[in-house]
Amino acid sequence: MSLPRSQAADTAPSETVIDCQIDKIHYGDFLAVRDSKIPIEQKKITGFIGPSGCGKSTVLRCLNRMNDLIQTFRFEGQVHYHGQDIYAKDVDPVVVRRYIGMVFQQPNPFSMSIYENVAFGLKLNKFKGDMDKKVEKALKRAFLWDEVKDKLKASGLSLSGGQQQRLCIARAIASEPEVLLMDEPCSALDPIATRQIEELMLELKNRYTVAIVTHNMQQAMRVADNTAFFSVDISQGGRTGYLVEMGSTEQVFENPQQTLTKEYISGEFS
Repeated sequence: MSLPRSQAADTAPSETVIDCQIDKIHYGDFLAVRDSKIPIEQKKITGFIGPSGCGKSTVLRCLNRMNDLIQTFRFEGQVHYHGQDIYAKDVDPVVVRRYIGMVFQQPNPFSMSIYENVAFGLKLNKFKGDMDKKVEKALKRAFLWDEVKDKLKASGLSLSGGQQQRLCIARAIASEPEVLLMDEPCSALDPIATRQIEELMLELKNRYTVAIVTHNMQQAMRVADNTAFFSVDISQGGRTGYLVEMGSTEQVFENPQQTLTKEYISGEFS
């Protein structure tokens, strides 16, 4: 079983790569997210913003079935990747993650060398080509090669926080996914390292489709082409996240169509 990959990356830059329709997401009896439709456009950065507990990370992890690792998770809806529903019974989630990679909130390099960190996914996928060239290419694309090329045998854990996050990005892109999901990739970093990751994201969108969860609205304004604003419904006594509004970042921040969006952008609630 294999998933389709776009053959028109250069001719249709606004093609919808992932079309996500969430009816309901449950963790056990808890309704975490409801009624959200999120298109992810090719070679653009889509930012997810909203208050804590609104389901941003849950939605992001639905896009490559990472939530499947949680025993109580239950998904109702569809996520189409180039027209194929990745939640169909005959789709292997491991294959999904080959095409749709992920970078997590905390830098999480493995306890192995810089080289082996980047090569890990390639070996897992039984890559038979020039491993050295692949590792170098990924590190260059992550803007890390010049800093580590003379110490590839050193532990990935020896790097600074910002370097570790770029190493994790290199590891994610080494296997050439089409989509890169980033769950608050700068939240554990200082302002300088954050700026480096933001510059890297802007460079990566020339080759990859990117979706990012961020609590930092200024960051969304700086890097995202499109922005999805989520809020929390407490009318039933619980906290259920849902999509309030989605559009170009300029439109969402400068001319929001929903009152909740206006209130959040202006800081009237958080």
